[in-house]
Amino acid sequence: MNTLSYDFLVIGSGSAGLTAALELSKHGRVLVTCKEETSECNSSYAQGGVACVIDPNDSIEAHVADTLSTGCGLSTPEVVNQILRDGPLRISELEQIGVEFERRKGKGNEYDLGQEGGHSHRRVLHAGDITGQAMMQGLITRARENENIDLHEYLLAIDLITTAWIGQAGESRCVGAYFLDKSANEILAVHATCTVLATGGIGKVYPYTSNPDVATGDGVAMAWRAGLPIRNMEFVQFHPTCLYHPQAKSFLISETVRGEGAQLTDIRGGAFMESFDQRGSLATRDVTARAIDHVMKKHGDPYVYLDITHQSETFLRERFPNLYEACLRFGINMATDRIPVVPAAHYSCGGVVAEVNGTTNLPGLYACGEVASTGLHGANRLASNSLLEALVCGHAAAIKISKDWKSLEGEVPLPPWEFGEAVLSDEAVVVEHDWNEVRTVMWDYVGIVRSERRLHRARQRIRNLRQEIKHYYDAYLVTADLLELRNIADIAELIIRSAEQRKESRGLHYMADHPELASEALDTLIHDTPGGPLT
Repeated sequence: MNTLSYDFLVIGSGSAGLTAALELSKHGRVLVTCKEETSECNSSYAQGGVACVIDPNDSIEAHVADTLSTGCGLSTPEVVNQILRDGPLRISELEQIGVEFERRKGKGNEYDLGQEGGHSHRRVLHAGDITGQAMMQGLITRARENENIDLHEYLLAIDLITTAWIGQAGESRCVGAYFLDKSANEILAVHATCTVLATGGIGKVYPYTSNPDVATGDGVAMAWRAGLPIRNMEFVQFHPTCLYHPQAKSFLISETVRGEGAQLTDIRGGAFMESFDQRGSLATRDVTARAIDHVMKKHGDPYVYLDITHQSETFLRERFPNLYEACLRFGINMATDRIPVVPAAHYSCGGVVAEVNGTTNLPGLYACGEVASTGLHGANRLASNSLLEALVCGHAAAIKISKDWKSLEGEVPLPPWEFGEAVLSDEAVVVEHDWNEVRTVMWDYVGIVRSERRLHRARQRIRNLRQEIKHYYDAYLVTADLLELRNIADIAELIIRSAEQRKESRGLHYMADHPELASEALDTLIHDTPGGPLT
């Protein structure tokens, strides 16, 4: 088994991870790992933009109010205020490394700000309709130029390494992680004084998702297995408008299309959003996704339409150049055709309990971005707040680590990976079958609308599957598919257990048999002993 040693280990190469890595590189050597190409992450697929108060007619107070309202009583006001106030400086730093946000034509240097559901002002900075990709290009370029940062692709994290797990006395701390090197097909150990979890989302726990294939909840699952508390995992945001087309794999139709006046209609052409919310098609995502789900089930329709044909082709090509061309490839002209859409799993508002500066309750381990639950999103994420959180919290985590790491220094011998009696598998079909079953159970029973009976059925099936996966994991040598299967099954367990705790409907969690808000807004918390229960 090969072992690498770095000052800092960053697991994940999205906007949170690379922001942290660039700041950490001022203090020591950084290893950034990703399980595919560096750019393959949720950040790269963010079309709409990053929400930040830039317009002098807007205010931090208004942005805070919108975020708290959308969070349905579970956002932490101090956290919201801190992240949103730190946003403009992080945006300025992005621009300094070459990221260019759209300006209004003929308006000098004035930003072209978009508006999305839940926002009371235009405050969404965008780079065309590929904002995340533009941000990632700037961050990746700077990281690759930095001689203190090593970017290592095709490393899939297996588990965190803690001093308690390897038998050291005293307070447990994180000292690195084990990885499957997918290129060499061997196990790699990485020792690091401080480790940053920036592994992104959990979308692949559902069969219909806007997330890329890498979003298998690895960071949350590893943290849970290491004994860290996990918060509010029942709040899974379903994006209302993913393209419904047999050749389109989870292709997202940005919320900014609704921000430019697109209307949701049923297949028969009837607009329906005003029946569910006075904001109509600019309602928040939870309301919009449930409305679409209701209309589809009521009529037995496989999709609804998003109609922006009132806008000219010239406008649409300028405002949504990549989206327009992509739709054309699927035979849809946005200027003349209604766009068939369905909801799909999009964003996890829960995660590893962490402060704005990434601190977790395990010394040496920090979490930022979608993997973390900081208290910003509460029960529902306000559109385009996530990229801002990734930038602010990634930077804040690095600043915190720069103050902590000297007190945590010290080489800790990492034990070799235990293969036990494991052999090469000749039953890969079992992994594929379990992959499909986990995701089908989650879609059928733990989707947009839930009930106690559905959750009970889901828990029984997922527990049985996790037992089967554990036996397989113990018997055979690990593969990437097996490791990701273990993680999505663990995430499914966390979502179901969290949902069962919440006997109310709040934000993204809607219970058919508990449609009202509870009198008190409380977080759900799962804090198990290391290893996670299998019963």
